This record gives sequence, C-alpha cells and structure tokens, in this order.
Amino acid sequence: MNTLSLLKAATFFTFFLLLYVADRTSVAISKPPYTPTDSILANCGSSGITFSPDGRSWTSDHFNSKFHPIDATNGKSVAATASRQSSNVNTVPYMTARLSQSEFFYSFPVSAGQKFIRLYFYSSSYSSGFDRFQDFFDVKSGPYTLLRNFSVSFHGESQKTTAFVKEFCVNVEENQKLNLTFSPLNDSYAFINGIEILSMPLNLYYTPPDQPLGLSFVGETTTFYVRNDTALEKMYRFNVGGNGISPTGDTGMYRLWEDDTPFVHWDGSANSEPSFSLNYSRIHNYTAPDDVYLSARQMDTDPTDMNITWVLPVDHGFKYLVRLHFCEFATQYGIKVNWRRFNIFLDNQTAKLGFDVLEASGAYLTPIYTDYVITTTERKTEMLVASGDDDYKLFIMLKPNYSSLLNDSFLNGMEIFKLNDSNGNLGGPNPLVSIPPPPPAPVPPVPATKSKSRTLFMAVGISVIIGLLIIISLFVWRLTMRKSFNSSKRESTRSKASSLPEELCRHFSLSEIKAATDNFHKNLIIGTGGFGNVYKGEIDDGTMVVAIKRLNPESRQGTKEFRTEIEMLSQLRHLHLVSLIGYCHEEGEMVLVYEYMINGTLQQHLYETDNDPLPWKKRLEICVGAARGFHYLHSGAKHTIIHRDIKTTNILLDENWVAKVSDFGLSKIGVNDSAVSTMVKGTWGYLDPEYARRHQLTEKSDVYSFGVVLFEVLCARKPLNKKLVEEEQMNLANWARLCIKNGNIHQIIDPYLMGKISPDCFNKFVETAESCVRDNGTERPSMHDVMQKLEFALELQEAADAAEKKKGDDCVSVYPHVSFHASRYSDIDELDSSYNQSGIKDVDTDSSGVTYTSLESGSIMFSHGFSNSNTLSSSETK
Repeated sequence: MNTLSLLKAATFFTFFLLLYVADRTSVAISKPPYTPTDSILANCGSSGITFSPDGRSWTSDHFNSKFHPIDATNGKSVAATASRQSSNVNTVPYMTARLSQSEFFYSFPVSAGQKFIRLYFYSSSYSSGFDRFQDFFDVKSGPYTLLRNFSVSFHGESQKTTAFVKEFCVNVEENQKLNLTFSPLNDSYAFINGIEILSMPLNLYYTPPDQPLGLSFVGETTTFYVRNDTALEKMYRFNVGGNGISPTGDTGMYRLWEDDTPFVHWDGSANSEPSFSLNYSRIHNYTAPDDVYLSARQMDTDPTDMNITWVLPVDHGFKYLVRLHFCEFATQYGIKVNWRRFNIFLDNQTAKLGFDVLEASGAYLTPIYTDYVITTTERKTEMLVASGDDDYKLFIMLKPNYSSLLNDSFLNGMEIFKLNDSNGNLGGPNPLVSIPPPPPAPVPPVPATKSKSRTLFMAVGISVIIGLLIIISLFVWRLTMRKSFNSSKRESTRSKASSLPEELCRHFSLSEIKAATDNFHKNLIIGTGGFGNVYKGEIDDGTMVVAIKRLNPESRQGTKEFRTEIEMLSQLRHLHLVSLIGYCHEEGEMVLVYEYMINGTLQQHLYETDNDPLPWKKRLEICVGAARGFHYLHSGAKHTIIHRDIKTTNILLDENWVAKVSDFGLSKIGVNDSAVSTMVKGTWGYLDPEYARRHQLTEKSDVYSFGVVLFEVLCARKPLNKKLVEEEQMNLANWARLCIKNGNIHQIIDPYLMGKISPDCFNKFVETAESCVRDNGTERPSMHDVMQKLEFALELQEAADAAEKKKGDDCVSVYPHVSFHASRYSDIDELDSSYNQSGIKDVDTDSSGVTYTSLESGSIMFSHGFSNSNTLSSSETK
C-alpha cells in the first residue's frame, strides 16, 4: 500500500473516530444526572398514544388501557373534552379529562420507593354537561389526603390561570401499588386531566435513616425527621435571582423551577455566572440544575438594602420543609471565609445565625443546601380564622451578620414543601373568589306578527307593577314615621357599629362581650389604665381565651384612638405585634378584643412586682423581639407607622415570653421619612425631647422611647421617679447618659444582673441604648440598626455563655464587673437638664398616680401605669 493510500485510510479512520467521540460526548452531555426507575404518564380521557411538546409520550386511560380507572360505585366515569382551549395551554395533557359524579380510582404498578405524583388540571367546562365551579372533590393516595374539598375552578380563578400542576411526594412500600382515588362531594363532580408518576432519588427530600440528628426544627428544642410515613406537597420551587427553568431543563425529574421575583419584598439584585463549572462534592449533581447554583439574588453590599425577604402565602396549621440552595460563585468578593456571613430567619424566627456559605461548603463553586422545618402555629391559626383571613404569609429573610466583612447576603434556590398533618391530610382551603355569572342564554327571535301584542302586554304589566310599588312605598313611609319618635331616644345613646367597617376585623355584639366577661365582672379584671379596665374573657363557646379592653367613659381617650387601634392592628400581621381579634361598638360601649398575653407586660417583671426577676438573656430576647416589631412598623408595613407610645407597659409577653408590641391608639402614619406636624402626645419619661420641643414627629421619636425602655431593662428602674432626692436621678435617660459620661454606668444596673452579663454584650447593649436617647434625632440610629445591634449583643452573650459552659457543666457563669466609659463617644454633650430646654414647663403628679405634663403649646399629656398581673395593655397616656 502506497503512502497516498495509507494517508486516505488514516483520514477515513480519524473521521469516523471523531464522529464516534462526538457522538459519545453528545450523549454524555445531554443525558440528565438522574434517570427515574418508574415513569408513568397518563393522558386522562384521551385515546391512543399522544405526545406533549417536550417530546414525552402519554398513554391513554381508555377502557382497554392498563391505566383505565375503576369505578367504586355503580356510577361510570366518562371521557370528555374541554369546551375551550387557551392559546398558552398545551393540548396534551390538558384538553381531555376523566370526569365522574361518583368515586373512581387508578391503580399504578410501581417499584418500591419514593415517588413524585403530579396531577394536571385545566379549569374549563367540559362536554357532557360538566360546568365550571361545580367541581369539588377529594384526592387520596393510600392513607394520605392529597387534596380535600378541592375545586380546580376556584384555584384557577384565584391564580389567574387555567392550567396548573399539583405536585406531591409519597413513599410506596414493597409489594404495594400506588392508588389514586378521586371522590366528588355531594352533587359535584371530580375530574383529572393528566397523571404523572415518577421515581425520585432515594432521600432527595426525606431524612436518611443514617442521619441521627434530623433537621433543624425552627423555634423548637428538638429536631425533625421527614420519614417515609410522611407525604409532602410542593408549594414553591424557585430559581432565585434567575429565569424560570422548564421541566426539561431539570436534572431528569421534570421539576419546574420558577422565577422568585413576584414574591420578593426587599429584593437586592440578581447575579449569574452561567459559564462556571460546579464541584458536586457535597451533594448529588441531580439535587438542582446547574443554573440554580450559578444565579443568585444578593444585597450587593448596597447600604440601603436592609435584607432580602420573600413573602409566601401558605396554608396555616401545617409544618413546612424549607430547603435553601447555596453556592458561592461571586469572585469579586474574593474566595475567603467571613466575606459574606449572614443570618437566616423563617417566619420571624431565627433559623441560623452567622451562616457562611463558603465555610459550610468548604470550597468555591461547591453547591450545598440547608433544610429547616417550620410550623405555622395554632395561635396564629386562631388569629387568622377570627379575622377571616385564610392566607398565612410565610416570611423568609436573609440579612448580614455583624461579623461579616461585607454588608451582604444571598440565595441561589428555594424549595418549600407542606407536610401532612396528624390525620394524613395535606389539603388546604379553597381560595375565596367571585364566581363569574354564566353567559346569558340566547333569546329566541319573536315572530313579527306577535311583536305588537307582546309590547302592549308588557306595557300594561309594567304600569300595574309601578302602581303597586307606589302603594307599598306609602305604607312603609307611614310606618317608619310612626316609629321614628319612639326610636330616636334609643338611637341617641347608641353608637352605630357601621361607623367602623366590619371588614377590618371581627365585630362582636355587646351581648357576646358581656357573656365573655360575665357582664364585666370585677373578678375578671386583669388590669386597668387610662383607657379603662382589661378583662380576661372566653369567646367561641369557651374555646379561646382573650383579653377584653373596655373604654371608661371618663377616659381622655375616645373614638379617634379607638378607631386608630382597630385600623392599625387589623391590617398588620407580625410575630411581634399583639393580635387584634375584634371590637364592639354598641350602646355607647367601645371594646377591643385581643389575644390573651398570659405573662403580662414587660414592666411587671422589672420593678415594683412580686414576680421573679428576669434572667439577662431573656431580657435581651425580649428587647430583640420588641425591636423587630417596631422595625416592622417603621419599614415592613405598607406605610411607615410611628407608634408614639413606646414603653414597657406596651410590650406584652406571651406564654413563651415572646415580646408583642401593643396599643396603637396614638400611632401615626409617616410619609417619605419626613416629619409629621402634630400635637405632642406620649408618656412622660419616654417622650422624645426634640419632638416635645418642635412638635415634629419622626421615626427617631420612637427610637428615643425605645432607648429609655432599654435602660429600664438594664437598670430595673422607672423612667421617671420624683421620689429620688437627687434631681439628676429623676429622669432615667438623663441619669444613664450622665453615668456613661462619668464612666460609672455599671453602678446603676439591676443588682440581680451583676456578674451575669458578659463584658462584650454589656458594652454593645449600653452603646445601643445611649445612641437611642441622644438629644438630636439625626444622631440616633434607625430602628433597623437598633434591632441588628441588639441581635449582635445577644450573639455575644450566647457565645460567652457557651465558652463558660465548656469550662465545665457544673460551673456557674460569673462575669467580671463591667464598666463603660464615655471615651467611646465624642458627642455626649453636657447633660444640663435637656428636658427643660424642650418647652416643658412643669411636671406634677396627682394622688391617683397620673402624671400630667403641661407644655408651652398649652397641650396636656398624662400617663397612668398599672401593676396588676396578666395584663393585656396599659397604654393610657393620651
């Protein structure tokens, strides 16, 4: 063979070798990381094999198909076709359906293991007389109720869509079949368009048996296990900060990853690096698509961003598995631990403090995920049911930790699953929607020969009807005039409930309130103040304990404060705000009904009380909770809300010692961070001197009052005490600032706390409190900054306690006496009675303990505390 022939042969061989390698490479690239063992696609109501746009083949469920349903009664399911097709809805599997007015079920032979169940629904009327809004049914799989009293029409109308998928995860044991039972309710019908059964990787969402610690159970001391006896419903699956990923772009499990933008409250910015290669050394490469880990939503170190928050409507009364996906790929920050360390909060509770993705993953471009379980509590369930609100908002928030080198946090992906309750139920309520009226029936044409006679008949009929209406109207008018005199006197003493819209919250009748309080029996009084008495009561046949606040007719508070309280609290929902259940406004009575706070007010645990003193850490946690509540008012609500009456009697404590902000009677809506000109109102001792001087109310006025609260917590002293001999000691805020200036603040703290506060925590706490009570509002921090500093102080105390515990479990933590020096600050001015520069002329206290303060403006303020335990609120300064 000559050289030319050898060259041709070599070229030919090389060409086919390259084709083979390219083909093998193509297969390796296109093949997904996971291939399901079971993959069943049933196109219900169709005949033959059909193909969806993604190329997958769907099997029909007709009578000779292996997937044909079984009727459990004498009724018979039918195949039907949708009466219409939306332009953006695929024919397969949505245009045909299996429907029945009696129960039917499918039985799928599958291998043992964990499975995806996806139910495809199309909201439409169907042939054979199956109309929209008449579909109500249950769907069960073995011991689990996947959907209960479910209406495709209602959910489609609520979501502004026609086609959607409900996805579930269940486990199938050995020698079992996967059964799906569809049960219509009453005179309704059940239907299904498509069913997908898909095997999932072992323990993709379930807790592995060899993981003894379980998952982090937020707000609980125990861990949680998602075992094989648990069913899950997918609520949300997001490619955070990136575009949606179609099922064909998934890792072989055909999961849909949606864009998170509609659910982001504070969104930061999006970032992506699609060209990077990932290192799957910590998790399986099928956990999520690469695009999830190569895109992210981050704060981007913008100082105006406080955090990233997602607000997600979920069904209340269930537990939820929250999976957060992370991968550090931002090279601009350098590959270094501590660059981006942040805190994770779920449902306003701390899930993780100081989380560092690079530290947790161990390497750059290494994907990981963290799992948490959260419960939507029964306490909130009662609150929502009482207010008629079925939407429970799950808040997921990331914000920088104080030890982070950058003011930044980020997230790549998110998945949220609902877990079945103790009865095996996953079904939530149908959404409330307005049912559109049916289209008008066609009117048959009237023959021309009959049109004149029909017109004449209609004219005569209308005349008769009008005459009857006139006679009836005259009769009603005479009857009304006869009763008007008798009713006028009664109406003059009755306040109409309609003056307060009932849609704001629940409206109680006066008879209900009297029944709840045994006709306002004095033995049920749990507190009293400027507003009036507070009673412990029971409503809803004794199933719910509440606190009932009744306006004293002689109180200086009136209808304006009453209405403000209702309008504010009925529109606010937060873990650290007291819940308003409802109100009563009848026969001159003004009554507010709140959730019952068994541990009373913060003041009742600080001084002038028989209660045991609160440990320092618990005081810190209460301060952090209250700060979160006030921060929500300033920044988290739709409009900025200035509380205007922050004090320890308006910080309430529930059975778990969670702090709740109460009493919004004096609250004001802020506008664009500008000051609000208003009459000065508040409680002496807590009142911002700048506000008192200028009559200009800002968020920083709340910050000042909260600073006084912080000193109260630290020192266990009244904010104002005229019984003290030394004049400089009468006002706690001024006295504390003077002690800080002199370097002896440690001398006035609560003696019970001596030796129990770590020095670092003490310094951070005093620094925060002092910054709040500065004379000029511009020098005070925002409530967000106060909240973060207190959280950091809590972290410092916990770290110090943990270090002490390591020295020996039997060792009691005792910290050295602490001191805080004014040299840390350069802007603490001479404290020469700043309140005397604020326009306040005189302070006096009457025999009842009510403090009146007269201002140069001529307005009067007064405050009235109370000390009875188990009190709902004592806002009583107006």
